[in-house]
Amino acid sequence: MNDGSPANARKEPVLSATALRKAYGRVEALRGADFELFPGEILAVIGDNGAGKSSLIKCLSGASSPDSGEIYLDGKKVTFRSPQDAKDAGIETVYQTLAVAPALDIASNLYLGREIRKSGLLGSVLRHMDIARMRREAREHVNRLGIQTLQDITQPVETLSGGQRQAVAVARAAAFGSKVVILDEPTAALGVRESAQVAAIIKQLRDHGLPIVLISHDMPSVFELADRIHVQRLGRRAAVLSPQTHTMEDAVAIMTGARAA
Repeated sequence: MNDGSPANARKEPVLSATALRKAYGRVEALRGADFELFPGEILAVIGDNGAGKSSLIKCLSGASSPDSGEIYLDGKKVTFRSPQDAKDAGIETVYQTLAVAPALDIASNLYLGREIRKSGLLGSVLRHMDIARMRREAREHVNRLGIQTLQDITQPVETLSGGQRQAVAVARAAAFGSKVVILDEPTAALGVRESAQVAAIIKQLRDHGLPIVLISHDMPSVFELADRIHVQRLGRRAAVLSPQTHTMEDAVAIMTGARAA
């Protein structure tokens, strides 16, 4: 199912889910949730506390397994038993609690968990890292994404601002997320200026053709960035809205149940 727009009528979802259910004991977090992300779009996911946003994203990113329902990537049914499964399939997630190593430089953080070793015995036996290659390729990634806030790839992350640290995490996800990047509240702990910098990076990723799932409580940011808005309510998808045809008041009313979709 798509939202009926002419653009999406011609496309197949890059990531989709149908009838996802997930319970934690007696609590039903997902009650037959559907989801669709189309190529080259920013899809915002909004919902009140307890709406099932986190459970939905955990299922899509491999952090949790649904009790029932199906997930599709490029039209093929997939089963993610761990976040690594999702990463191997090309889905990268940036969580609100940034998994960066402050003492390491930007390049080392981009390759955290994916370190490149030197060729020959130095790499295979002595396990030496190819620092020069990682820095060169990290600079290429950052330049290709058009991220202007990260100038010195050798700078320790602990010396960066909150917005720059978020840029590092987003750049890492974009460098290895070949299919989808999921961003969980990327501007929650940032000031106005740094939020604007991160918003610019998100737009650049979309302009490079990378589909993005944006989970956010920041309605102005949602309406500035999103191509479509997935409204989650009571464990299900309540509606899919367009910022061009709906207002923030519309979204909040549907999200809280004050108005039907």
